[in-house]
Amino acid sequence: MFSWLKNSNHVRTVDNSEVYASVAEGLKKLYKTKILPLEEHYSFHSFHSPPLDDPDFDSKPTVLLVGQYSTGKTTFIRYLLEQDFPGMRIGPEPTTDSFIVVAHSENEGVIPGNALVVDPKKPFRAMAKFGNAFLNRLQCSLVTNKVLESISIVDTPGILAGEKQRADRGYDFAGVVEWLAERVDCIILLFDAHKLDISDEFRGVIEALKGHDDKIRIVLNKADMVDHQELMRVYGALMWSLGKVLNTPEVARVYIGSFWDSPLHFDTNRKLFELEEQDLFREIQCLPRNAALRKLNDLIKRTRLAKVHAYIISSLRQEMPAIFGRKDRQRHLIKNLGDIFTRIQNDHQISPGDFPNLRRMQDQLKRYDFSAFHTLKPKLLETVDQMLAEDVARLMQLMPTDEEVCREVPVVKGGAFNGFQESPFRLGMGEGIDEGRGEPEWVVVKDKDRYEEIFRKLGPVNGKLTGTAARSELVKSKLPSVMLAKIWKMADIDQDGMLDFDEFSLALHLINVKLTGHDLPNELPDHLIPPSKRELTFTIPNEYKNYSLSMDKVFDTYRYTLYAK
Repeated sequence: MFSWLKNSNHVRTVDNSEVYASVAEGLKKLYKTKILPLEEHYSFHSFHSPPLDDPDFDSKPTVLLVGQYSTGKTTFIRYLLEQDFPGMRIGPEPTTDSFIVVAHSENEGVIPGNALVVDPKKPFRAMAKFGNAFLNRLQCSLVTNKVLESISIVDTPGILAGEKQRADRGYDFAGVVEWLAERVDCIILLFDAHKLDISDEFRGVIEALKGHDDKIRIVLNKADMVDHQELMRVYGALMWSLGKVLNTPEVARVYIGSFWDSPLHFDTNRKLFELEEQDLFREIQCLPRNAALRKLNDLIKRTRLAKVHAYIISSLRQEMPAIFGRKDRQRHLIKNLGDIFTRIQNDHQISPGDFPNLRRMQDQLKRYDFSAFHTLKPKLLETVDQMLAEDVARLMQLMPTDEEVCREVPVVKGGAFNGFQESPFRLGMGEGIDEGRGEPEWVVVKDKDRYEEIFRKLGPVNGKLTGTAARSELVKSKLPSVMLAKIWKMADIDQDGMLDFDEFSLALHLINVKLTGHDLPNELPDHLIPPSKRELTFTIPNEYKNYSLSMDKVFDTYRYTLYAK
């Protein structure tokens, strides 16, 4: 599907510098030849993240759903797919007790966790480190579904609250979520309008997601269960709770809606829910188009962390005595690790945001002998710096333009995405600029009498208003001149600088559409063309006579240039 992402063309050489033939192949080569040696030399994988495999670069975009129990995570997946999937269980209590990877396959079935992590074609091999207790709670559900041809979805167990959260799961739940967050393209945090409290376990999970803020989307689900006034209070309470956990001055974007196929309990906010759903769906649909850029961004983020880790490990090694007092010195270094962070930050001009979590790093260092660490190896760091300065820039040049992306990588289709966009119930159907589409009568005619009176008072000459006369009426809308010029361009179909009655009526209709809060397109839709202007003749201008033009091109370019006289 990603012809520009997975192109297997050979690597070519220009001016003794490598230019990678595809983004995916370039990322693999950069990681294996320039980043991986640095990670291995300073034990990066033991402290932070296991090494990347080819499937990590080739996998489809993935959406991770996280939330407390009974917030509608599994129902959300079913709503997107418009079908059930193996292992799906829905209920008011914690029903999903496993991590379920929902992926596309022509042969439906379930792959158990132990088999999934040994499959070299799947990007989950490194999850074996979480142990059998976790692998028994991991599965891959294979489904034949159009949505899953473009993305994969990961359902997670409901995060516990109250006494339930004190029960030991038998594996590092927050660690698993953090591992997934590092590799997925989008993280959706779901909240129930009736359960806004954030449990200790949920707080730990959100803290584990820090550093991936650009991937997080927050959804207030089941919003139809409360009326308009209560929804305002619920939204405010959610923002207050999130502010305490996220500890950021920025206000997080929250999508409000009810993602299920049951009737709305309170449909007062139906329009709001539809607008929010459209925005969220647009985010998900664009994931395949942004996949290569996201992988590049994650690799750069990983590289910066690996550089900082190398400075930390080499500094600790340098501070160790040759023979005596090693244990006392090591304890002192761990205790004062924050001072070492500050010194490295000042010496190498590194941003504080590039450093790992201080408390976690202190806990991890207790298990190691600092004397076994390596000293600083400038050559490895120079290679990485050269990669960030030059190789990444060349990969950016291989990123497709917006036009190429739209042509080569389609958005997510199928399931709820098709049903929402390609039906009479799509958002905006019959409203604003779309009003009158498919109707036998021209929609502007409904206000014909009012428009005719205004037209007559402006004093038309030979059935037409001059630009000055029309302007005196159009500026009463108080719309900006740029918007009025856009309306004039669409209304003056014959482009003679004057408006006849149909064109003037169309201009007033477009102004009314804008004043009622709707956007205007760049080109006039077919259903708004006055009936008197629909019989067109075309003349190819002299500047185009030497070119071979299809009639479709002529029609697109000169659609409203001339009309039958």
